[in-house]
Amino acid sequence: MAAILHFLLALGVIFALALLVSHDRKQIRLRFIIQLIVVEAALGWFFLHSASGLALVGSVAGFFETLLGFAAQGTEFVFGGMSKQGLAFIFLGVLCPIVFISALIGILQHWRILPLLIRLVGTLLSKINGMGKLESFNAVSTLILGQSENFIAYKGILGDIPPRRLYTMAATAMSTVSLSIVGAYMSMIEPKYVVAALLLNMFSTFIILSIINPMKNQDEQPIALDKLHEEQSFFEMLGEYILAGFKVAMIILAMLIGFIALIAAVNALFAALFGYSFQQLLGYLFYPFAWLIGIPKADALQAASIMATKLVANEFVAMIELQKVASGMSARGLGILSVFLVSFANFASIGIVAGAIKGLNEQQGNVVSRFGWKLVYGSTLVSLLSAAFAGLFI
Repeated sequence: MAAILHFLLALGVIFALALLVSHDRKQIRLRFIIQLIVVEAALGWFFLHSASGLALVGSVAGFFETLLGFAAQGTEFVFGGMSKQGLAFIFLGVLCPIVFISALIGILQHWRILPLLIRLVGTLLSKINGMGKLESFNAVSTLILGQSENFIAYKGILGDIPPRRLYTMAATAMSTVSLSIVGAYMSMIEPKYVVAALLLNMFSTFIILSIINPMKNQDEQPIALDKLHEEQSFFEMLGEYILAGFKVAMIILAMLIGFIALIAAVNALFAALFGYSFQQLLGYLFYPFAWLIGIPKADALQAASIMATKLVANEFVAMIELQKVASGMSARGLGILSVFLVSFANFASIGIVAGAIKGLNEQQGNVVSRFGWKLVYGSTLVSLLSAAFAGLFI
């Protein structure tokens, strides 16, 4: 009972924070929000509590573990026995597998499996969330293709999308993660929490957007899912996706080097000036939210610091920090924090999403840039909501 009351408190606070920035409170439709809450609670119970759900999560995690094993063979061929010796773990064990998984996604797209999946699941979701098919399709395609590559699928209609619908699409891109890097996350945190977070984030996104940016299902844009399939040969496509995966890995690598070095420098400066590191101070700021989503008090301050690190840097940096302290945290605190970390909700994502759209349509890219702070705000509320749902069943 205490856990349920705590969850309801978290729900109330998160909804209140969403209402503060709502575009049109009069259009909020409670029926769909309640419907989405029920569905997400059922999913949370199934994936984190029921025996069959945990078995399914274990199977999915095992599948990705197998994929990572195949990816490791390619990495070993190029880099010898470095990974077996425990050298350059982040690069060899976390980032290099992205190249292989990206190639698999390219193959599924080339065979037209992904467009079919996106249409089917997107149509079903639009019945549940009360949003347009465009927004629902976008939620599925973002999950599969990633926050930057996804918008290429809609380049044919991008210039015609109204600002508020564009906000929803950009917010979805920042609130979920791409399947191409799921394996990387699983090498750093418990796989079952990664799998659960994928679906929890999708429904949390629908809930938060139903409050911040409520719109009735009107004036549908035509769906350009045929753009997901370009007329090119199999090996031309394969080479393109392998290089795209490598590019993503290198971008993450560069960001890790830059952010970790910068945070170390800022921590040292703050420690010299104030006696506390920058991350410690941010931890105090995020402490109420860590407690709110159900993280035990003993873990809350440390967890809050990692939550803040994710917002300021990115989820990879935060997961690396989590690995350093995971052994000293409770299972409940570790699980809830892990779910919170699995999303692209950080300041760097503003540039990634806006840049991707700007590359396709400069005017629309500028529109997304103007939404920057609200995008980070909304996507962080999504992470808090998903973590609160996880706290019900961990």
